Amino acid sequence: MTTAVNNNPSGRTENPLGYEKVGKLLRQFAIPSIIAMVVSSLYNIVDQIFIGQGVGYLGNAATNVAFPMTTICMAMTLAIGIGSATQFSLHLGRKEEEQAAKVAGSGVLMMILFGTIYAVFLEIFMVPLLEAFGGTPDVMPYAVEYTRIVAIGMPFLMIMNGMSNLARADGSPRYSMMAMVIGAVINTILDPIFIFGLNLGVAGAAWATIIGQIVSCIYALLYLKKFKRIELKREHFVLSLRRIGKTFMMGMSNGLTQVAFTLVQLVLNRSVVYYGAMTVYGTDIPLATAGVVMKVNGLIVAVFIGIIQGSQPIIGFNYGAKQYDRVKKTFFLGALVDFIIGAIGLFIFEVFPDKVLSIFGSGDALYMEFSVRFARIFLIMLPLNGIQMLAANFFAAIGKPVKGSILSLMRTVILFVPLMLILPMFFSMTGILMAAPIADAISFAVVTVFIVKELKSMV
Repeated sequence: MTTAVNNNPSGRTENPLGYEKVGKLLRQFAIPSIIAMVVSSLYNIVDQIFIGQGVGYLGNAATNVAFPMTTICMAMTLAIGIGSATQFSLHLGRKEEEQAAKVAGSGVLMMILFGTIYAVFLEIFMVPLLEAFGGTPDVMPYAVEYTRIVAIGMPFLMIMNGMSNLARADGSPRYSMMAMVIGAVINTILDPIFIFGLNLGVAGAAWATIIGQIVSCIYALLYLKKFKRIELKREHFVLSLRRIGKTFMMGMSNGLTQVAFTLVQLVLNRSVVYYGAMTVYGTDIPLATAGVVMKVNGLIVAVFIGIIQGSQPIIGFNYGAKQYDRVKKTFFLGALVDFIIGAIGLFIFEVFPDKVLSIFGSGDALYMEFSVRFARIFLIMLPLNGIQMLAANFFAAIGKPVKGSILSLMRTVILFVPLMLILPMFFSMTGILMAAPIADAISFAVVTVFIVKELKSMV
């Protein structure tokens, strides 16, 4: 097998991922990735803000109930996009450009195929799905109206995000970022026009979202002619069960993380409705609050994911080239940045929670009281979350997806969901809020043991 280092006089590799300073590379790749992921989160958050101001907390509750549909789409998108990008980076590190081109071609076909299948599935099974995700009688009309339209955009969302990952792995993080930013800007402009100007309510927010996704998708697909490290040809666009299986396997860690978020959302929604009915808050206030807090937290998580995605091509390429010192430097620098971002987020949510949450509509006194309490307890371990996510996804980046998947599921499926079901039996609504920080602390300790052992083995 050939190494990544050629014999030029400078001793540098042909690809800057192998020789440029790690700090500079992480800035170049992570910052556009962070912007892209934050912008992606804004698709739903902007809707939440305008719906909260224009429709009220029932509208916010409706988008909360509908949000898992997008999360499931993102699970498939990340499995395909990150799975393709990881293989792409590893092949480039080994100087296997033809194999990298085949990965890219099949990845694009998978995005189109699975995006279309998922959109049809949603249109058929929408109502029972929304009911399963906690839709109450008052919320369901809004949720169905919103989701019926948003489902149309799922193929475009999948292609846009998947192509964004491939462009980043190819060394074009800014193009990847712009593919996301264009759609978000369009969505932000159209939201107030459709919701307030045309008085379309939640339907207006949905149409604004998918129009932005379509434009972003078109821009992302233009990159098929702009690849720098490979030349895509017609024969590279071939699907096989083997290629599909390998791509999903390599992206499994990221995909399962999103699936786990969906499971968390389902259990959380149903739990807050059930236990909320036993309190002065009722059912709809906790349901709306859970959606708002999870989406605000999603902004911080988007930054964490941006750092993960920005580090993935650097880690993957250098691991493929057996330059392990650069792999370790990338991980530790990413972990430090994650901790700082999490600490800043924690400070904001602990000191100014009412200011942040009021952006989404103030509601009545009970609504704000519960929202502030929810945010302060639920998000208290933010500084550790990013490091845990980076460490879990590190294994996917180096071609060890099974271990990465287990660690990715540690916080959510293995710990958080069971705790969310057990603790409320003893502590009612407080038990639901405490489940998150307890799961965060335990999963951080476990993943630290695994990552330390893995890094020590790289010699």
